[in-house]
Amino acid sequence: MTTHMKSSSTGRIARLRKFSVAGIATAGAAAAALTMMPSAAHAAEPVSASASTTSVAAVKAKADAKADAHAAKKAKAKKKTYANNLDGWIKESLAIMKAKDIPGSYEGLHRNIIRESGGDPKAENGWDINAQNGTPSKGLLQVIQPTFDAYHVKGTPHELTDPVANITAAANYAADKYGSIDNVDSAY
Repeated sequence: MTTHMKSSSTGRIARLRKFSVAGIATAGAAAAALTMMPSAAHAAEPVSASASTTSVAAVKAKADAKADAHAAKKAKAKKKTYANNLDGWIKESLAIMKAKDIPGSYEGLHRNIIRESGGDPKAENGWDINAQNGTPSKGLLQVIQPTFDAYHVKGTPHELTDPVANITAAANYAADKYGSIDNVDSAY
């Protein structure tokens, strides 16, 4: 490397640049790190590797928490509310069934509900063979407790006469036994 001595500050900067480039080529990345370090007058306090890792992790954790809070807020805002009547129960059940890949239509659910309970979520059959055996059919789709327990759909109340839980459990059972609640046209 050839350096020329110049008295001006521009010449000194040019000479330092030549030296820095040559130093990088000769010494590699370590020289680059040293060349780029500010002078003692301009240097900030050194940051330890663990402190910088911690601060990066803290920033990431904070960003993740903010994103999670935003997603939860968005999901809550999107959560649909349904009327507390037969139409609302069927629509809410259909939304859950869709999310759980349980087949069925509004028409199929409504038709079976009207036939089984007349739309009364507290309906109870006290005379059929299930009732005679001590396990009466209950709810909108006249489900017995063991069937409800076996086909209960997670995310709905674990209560046999809850309208949405009763509908989704019955539709889940009908899907398993008949392909869909839409294929049911009599007691099942």
